[in-house]
Amino acid sequence: MMKSVKTVLLGLSLLLGLSLTAHADRIRDLTTVQGVRNNQLIGYGLVVGLDGTGDQTTQTPFTTQTVNNMLSQLGITVPQGTNMQLKNVAAVMVTAQLPAFARQGQTIDVVVSSLGNAKSLRGGTLVMTPMKGVDNQVYALAQGNILVGGAGASAGGSSVQVNQLNGGRITGGATVERELQSNFGSQNTLNLQLNNEDFSMAQRIADAINGRGGYGAATALDARTVQVRVSPDNSSQVRLLADIQNIDVSIPIEDAKVVINSRTGSVVMNREVTLSTCAVAQGNLSVTVNQSQNVSQPNTPFGGGQTVVTPQTQIDLRQSGGALQRVNASANLNNVVRALNALGASPIELMSILQSMQSAGCLRAKLEII
Repeated sequence: MMKSVKTVLLGLSLLLGLSLTAHADRIRDLTTVQGVRNNQLIGYGLVVGLDGTGDQTTQTPFTTQTVNNMLSQLGITVPQGTNMQLKNVAAVMVTAQLPAFARQGQTIDVVVSSLGNAKSLRGGTLVMTPMKGVDNQVYALAQGNILVGGAGASAGGSSVQVNQLNGGRITGGATVERELQSNFGSQNTLNLQLNNEDFSMAQRIADAINGRGGYGAATALDARTVQVRVSPDNSSQVRLLADIQNIDVSIPIEDAKVVINSRTGSVVMNREVTLSTCAVAQGNLSVTVNQSQNVSQPNTPFGGGQTVVTPQTQIDLRQSGGALQRVNASANLNNVVRALNALGASPIELMSILQSMQSAGCLRAKLEII
């Protein structure tokens, strides 16, 4: 009787352990559909209506040239040799993203950024700007009032600025004029691309799709792609993909990873990181260089001597720390954090310690430096 009770308790503990660690996500959160993506658009244009904060045209001749071209297209001829001193105009670059399946007449947001030496784009209006793709075809036309998130003021040689004034955004500022040709489902297949390459996850997604009757045959082509065979009918493909994206897939145990940003000193680790017992000694080596100027003057003013300035340099070398500290084995993230905090190391020092731990085999994780 006691043996059976122990068996039941052991089974319950295993089930509870699995329920605490395993979880499921929808396929739509783990993958994207191949070919369904945004496309980058870019354009060059003019912003007018600035309150004296535009380009200094003597230093940005392309702004004057653009104004002349625009006026010429509007039927206005500027006499040759005219030196226009414009302060209310700025040359800008306009960028946007053309979403998949965008249709004619649909509006998209655009970002406007100063190209010259304009002080601010606040209060300006972007005049009609063609937005081109990588194939040099015009896909949208942008125009509208710019919303700048920054603010600034200056007087008497002093200035105050909050956020960026040389860039802004126009919500719905571009109208789609040309549609992109889509090959969605044209070969009776749909490819699902995983956000992160993982052979185990790719196979789980394929098995989950095949486990639902009538959803087509899915095959994991590699660690990044799952291919689903579909019918030629476009409406059936849309319904099928909508159903597939809502299927739940259990998430396998992820790889232990530590990511280090060498520029900012940030250290991020996931929950699978563990440590083995090791000893760590850290020390700081600091070098201080001080330079002062000594002035040497002759004691006799009429003796013909000269005043000489001689530099005096002092170098101070200091080394601190170096005592060994024991780092206990840690089986979960909380213990890892406590063990590393006990070292009292700064983020910069922690990066070197983690690299050394991995080389010594004490850090059971992949180390990625970005």
